[in-house]
Amino acid sequence: MATVRNTVHDLLRAWGLTTVFGNPGSNELPFLDGFPPDFRYVLGLHEGAVLAMADGYAQATGRPALVNLHSAAGLGHAVGNLANARASQTPLVVTAGQQNRSLVGLNAVLGEPDLVRVPEPQVKWACEPATAQDVPRALSEAFHRATLPPAGPVFVSLPMDDWAQEADADAVALLPSRRVGWAGAADPDVIAELAGRMAAATAPALVVGPEVDDERAHATVVALAERWRAAVWTAPTPPRCPFPTRHPLWRGVLPPSIAGVAEHLEGHDLVLVLGAPVFRYHAHRPGPWLPDGTDLVAVGSDPGVAARAAFGDALVGDVAAIARQLLAALPADPDRAAPAPRTVPHAELPDEGPFPADALFAALTEALPAHARLVNESTANTTQFWTHLDLREPRSLLFPAAGGLGFGLPAAVGMALADPTRPVVAVLGDGATQYGIAGLWSAAQHRLPVTFLVLRNGGYGALRGFVHQLSVQNAPGLELPDLDAVRIAEGYGVPACRVSTARELKAALAEVATATGPRLVEVPVPTELRKLG
Repeated sequence: MATVRNTVHDLLRAWGLTTVFGNPGSNELPFLDGFPPDFRYVLGLHEGAVLAMADGYAQATGRPALVNLHSAAGLGHAVGNLANARASQTPLVVTAGQQNRSLVGLNAVLGEPDLVRVPEPQVKWACEPATAQDVPRALSEAFHRATLPPAGPVFVSLPMDDWAQEADADAVALLPSRRVGWAGAADPDVIAELAGRMAAATAPALVVGPEVDDERAHATVVALAERWRAAVWTAPTPPRCPFPTRHPLWRGVLPPSIAGVAEHLEGHDLVLVLGAPVFRYHAHRPGPWLPDGTDLVAVGSDPGVAARAAFGDALVGDVAAIARQLLAALPADPDRAAPAPRTVPHAELPDEGPFPADALFAALTEALPAHARLVNESTANTTQFWTHLDLREPRSLLFPAAGGLGFGLPAAVGMALADPTRPVVAVLGDGATQYGIAGLWSAAQHRLPVTFLVLRNGGYGALRGFVHQLSVQNAPGLELPDLDAVRIAEGYGVPACRVSTARELKAALAEVATATGPRLVEVPVPTELRKLG
């Protein structure tokens, strides 16, 4: 008899979802019964870490990932990082075990009648199949919904007694061969009109976002920027790095405020935004949306994002396809010079710590091999991080898109699981480290080449910047005395050290390229007040 369980295993295999990120409970054991030998189960010690590992894995591979969580409580633990996944448009199929169907209405332990509401509003779609026989079809719908633009996490509640039920052979026969595609190229007349506006611009700017940080769009967008000779900015609060950071046209990251964006776009007559919301603000600095004389056109896959914007024109479609169309339609302008490249400031490490963020990131960039990947969750010094960053390949940097801490450490684990041949460096604040600390155990168990670089300033550095900017007085809860990341890491089986001199730091960074397993390096840094927007 073909059961729901082995039918679903076959479907997951057909979709390439044979890596399962989870933390099991009794509700999930029937799904794991007879776990196929060609599947891989990645165990995390906390559901928040599980979700972030899957997020890092999916963003690094560009493919969906499967998450299996425990009941309402375990799903609740993961919701914080689910917010980051939603903001990053990460395609995740998130499942949780529901109690036996006959016990759900009786309010049995581990049963939640409204389980589909627990992850809202951080998922695109949520369902609990009406019958056991509908489980395969519901998971098929979840898989396709997660991957269709705008990609994002979806949720399916799975009653534990469904797995042993007989599957409906007719209902599932055609599911493995289904293909659901996205045909989002623009009408030729639309492309001609937009290309004409671009050709007429005298001081153009290109703003790029996460939808161009993949193999389909990356090279095309670089070529488009070069032909248009535009200054290139990365959109505010980017979850990834969508443009080579040492390219002569790249200017940096736009600040996350209304006034800050307008100030940085001053002097540009046309701004083309590719694959980013317009715009994701954080700090409240009101002002004009755009400088006088500046027009803006945004191209993205999300109708909600297009409708929500307060200004500019918008075109909804496949960003990679439309970028290719524009590249083909846009003539080169031999008479207009490209903007002068930015200058990366020199920053020398002092002989002893604490090490200023500028000097630390300059040393890190110098030491990193070209194929390394990065995760940044040291939010107190993101400006310095972006200033010195040297990344050239797509899917090489991750950042917590919703601002929720606890993403960085386990996301680096997932990133390394996606390709263990590429070393990963997770740049973490000492406070942020504690949110995802359980991810260290998974890194140790899988012997992943991840260097956890913990920047210790003894407090929530980013909040100190807000305190200064908002003129807040005597706010409690900002200091973090007596944390020892080195001893904590050793308890999880991760070798760790604390550096105090420039020589020690350079030696530790040089080992990134040859690391064969995880390690943690704690680095003292001063408190540097961050300008917000």
